[in-house]
Amino acid sequence: MIDLYAGPTPNARKILIMLEELGARYVIHEIDILAGDQFTPAFLAINPNNKMPAIVDPNGPGGAPIPVWESGAILIYLAEKYGRFIPADPRARIECLKWLMFQMSGVGPMAGQFAFFRFYAPEKIRLAIDRYAGELNRLMRVMNQRLEQAEYLAGDEYGIADIAVYPWWDTMKLVSTEPRPALERWGDAIAARPAVVTGMTLLTDRLRPEVVQAGMTRKMDEKTYSGLYGARQHAQAGNDEAEG
Repeated sequence: MIDLYAGPTPNARKILIMLEELGARYVIHEIDILAGDQFTPAFLAINPNNKMPAIVDPNGPGGAPIPVWESGAILIYLAEKYGRFIPADPRARIECLKWLMFQMSGVGPMAGQFAFFRFYAPEKIRLAIDRYAGELNRLMRVMNQRLEQAEYLAGDEYGIADIAVYPWWDTMKLVSTEPRPALERWGDAIAARPAVVTGMTLLTDRLRPEVVQAGMTRKMDEKTYSGLYGARQHAQAGNDEAEG
């Protein structure tokens, strides 16, 4: 039984989708980042970077428990453990890892920065919003060109690169400035997978109005902002005194 530490975020949904695709046995330990669960000593012992998702596999290498954090690393770990969704052929494997890193270094960070400046930042800075929206459009252009040549990002087979990108698709569509038929075909195909449906809906009942509505109808309160983006988030690990 794999222990998954997660909340309703795109990065956590990657792992939920992967576990569902694998048919793996797992239990969810909800990490409420608004309540500060990510700063507790118990969670920091699993991930000193105070981010989720994270997993603990009680049957890791050599039969000993192992914590794994960073969503890309978790996807690789699970793919290798179960022998699925990552190619065995060396060239195909590199192709898969390239597109996984494309998500980790590009799609996720750019979408996260766009969401922050568009919805959560106390001051709406047009230059920042436009910068990250433009970069997301560039990344979508790259993906669409790739998907004009291949069924999935890494080639003919669905894999961890697709699982990594898909949970960010809704955010990307918010800023799309032109039709991208190949990318839209890819998104529709993945959305129809039963494991994706389940992975994308788990924990959605934990979404809070103060996050969903922040920047749209009202500002995020100071305590919430501090834990996600401000003084508490930037405090030294283990120091849970900075409330912002």
